Amino acid sequence: MNRTLIAGLLAVATAALIGGAAVGQSRPAPSDQPIMIGADAGERTNTSFSLRGRAEVTQGGNRLRADAIEGASSGSGEISSVTASGNVYYVTPTESIRGDRAVYTISDATIVVTGDVILTQGKNVLTGGRLTYNVDTGAANMAGGANSRIQGVFYPQGAN
Repeated sequence: MNRTLIAGLLAVATAALIGGAAVGQSRPAPSDQPIMIGADAGERTNTSFSLRGRAEVTQGGNRLRADAIEGASSGSGEISSVTASGNVYYVTPTESIRGDRAVYTISDATIVVTGDVILTQGKNVLTGGRLTYNVDTGAANMAGGANSRIQGVFYPQGAN
């Protein structure tokens, strides 16, 4: 990746900082953290960016990895949404989510993961077809697939 492309991609990610956390806030929400990107190759326009090959977007302690990631930005350069496809993983300090496709909407701090979704938290596992996850609160809503139901295994605290 050439320096101009890297600088352009970093400029798009840095623009997301403008709407950051309020002054004096002790712990900003994950969605208010800077957005950083990485990939084997990428492209950028005034309103979008594209990452391919070991593509990843990190924000705070959260990481979105996939074969390919496309991002949309507003006219002012702020990232508005990120779409990941192929071997999608979204990892937080306490959870891991796997799926076929994910759409992260920055403004409402939600990521929607679809296609053979697996959510793990410690030893607990929940599977389904569509997961809506709030990156700030950790609230999750799982739905079944076209011909399947959600399924899960949950261990009581203290169980080995």
